[in-house]
Amino acid sequence: MDPSLIPKTDADRTVGPLNYIFMWIGDGVNIGNITLGASLIVAGMATLNIYQTFAAALIAISIISTIFSLNDRLGYKTGIPYVVQLRMSFGVKGSIFTSLCRGIPAIVWYGYQSWIGGTALNEMAKIATGGAFDNAAVCFIVLQLFQIALSLYGFHAIKWVEALTSVVILAALFYVFSILLTSHSATIANKWVHAKGTWGLPFFAFIMTFMGNYAAIFLSAADYSRELKAGISHTKRRLLYFIPIFIAYGFALTMGAMLASATGITNPVKAFSAVVDNPYITFFVSAFIVIGTVSVNMVANIIPPTYVITLLTKLKFKYAVTITGLLAFASFPWVLVRDSSAKGLDIFILAYSAFLGPIVAILLIEYYIFRKQKVNIADLYAEDGPYSGYNPAAVISLVIGAAAAFAKVELAWIIGFVAAGLAYIILSKYAFPFSKFKKDTIFQNTVVLESNHREGIHNEI
Repeated sequence: MDPSLIPKTDADRTVGPLNYIFMWIGDGVNIGNITLGASLIVAGMATLNIYQTFAAALIAISIISTIFSLNDRLGYKTGIPYVVQLRMSFGVKGSIFTSLCRGIPAIVWYGYQSWIGGTALNEMAKIATGGAFDNAAVCFIVLQLFQIALSLYGFHAIKWVEALTSVVILAALFYVFSILLTSHSATIANKWVHAKGTWGLPFFAFIMTFMGNYAAIFLSAADYSRELKAGISHTKRRLLYFIPIFIAYGFALTMGAMLASATGITNPVKAFSAVVDNPYITFFVSAFIVIGTVSVNMVANIIPPTYVITLLTKLKFKYAVTITGLLAFASFPWVLVRDSSAKGLDIFILAYSAFLGPIVAILLIEYYIFRKQKVNIADLYAEDGPYSGYNPAAVISLVIGAAAAFAKVELAWIIGFVAAGLAYIILSKYAFPFSKFKKDTIFQNTVVLESNHREGIHNEI
């Protein structure tokens, strides 16, 4: 197994709490999240007003930070990555599909973030050349090749950039924020602040979209917590998620909704150019959007699918990370968000959330209820050990949860989470009596009794 997948020791962990906070601020203040705010503006009017938007955001962030701190615990305690954690519930073979459920959305996000970063790079090129150069596709390719080269150096390649990026981008966005308040406040108030909105299905759908936007990240929480220095309590780790996500997301959503209200454009880079009538400021903001794109991809979208490819293909890390970058080219990110609407991004998030909600429910139930936070890590790495094959209870529960989620895709994450969780408890308790995946769980005695009963019948015969 590649060294990148073995458990991290305390000595290997170099990310402190402050850097961890800046990492998540840098991840949250990104163009994808600004676009999420812009998606609230449809046909010139907001589907949720400002009060409904922030009520939905607060609910979602509270749930996200709670699940994050619960699901990161195994990775934090043992140093294992997400793709190995999956084996605990799904087995060695069963984890193949579930790891792809995390890896594929990350690759699409990688491509989308790079496309938006490419449009920002193109704005810089247009300013620098006086309009002589204007080709977003070429800029996208250049930026993607640069990220592939940078990602060869691993998770820590741009750790120093995270703090700088988060602070400077926030400063730049505050400048744009001030322009929007002074020059477009009436339009923004009319289209978003004072919009009628609704507390009905669109309100709850936005909570699900919000959570779905983070679902892939907190699902693979172990990939991040295994890098965090040891000795931080679970309560403090929860704050390490809640505080930066609240700051970053609150600001990103506000900026997105305000930009789309003022300009009618849901691509934030183009909206920035329309609002800021100063080529030097536009160049400056675009430059840090490019840097922010790289930092977000390094944190959220490159490492998780690279681990998946490394595990499935047995390739070395540098080859796997290169393949990840090349696959992002094929994600067709320009289809997700057009100038007039960002609904494609919402649909994409809700669709993959149908699978991620069930997976995280199964992982949490397995670790906290079935195994009481006691897992033999060596067994997880044994290809032919007790976790070989697949766990039918987990696989069937995932299918049940995903099918239920697609019945009402606007609420995909929560429906899938609840349905899969209930199915997994019922199936694990009552079905597959001789499953080896009951070993070391609260159902182990049931397996022993069933086995003894079977042997007794055999002896009588």
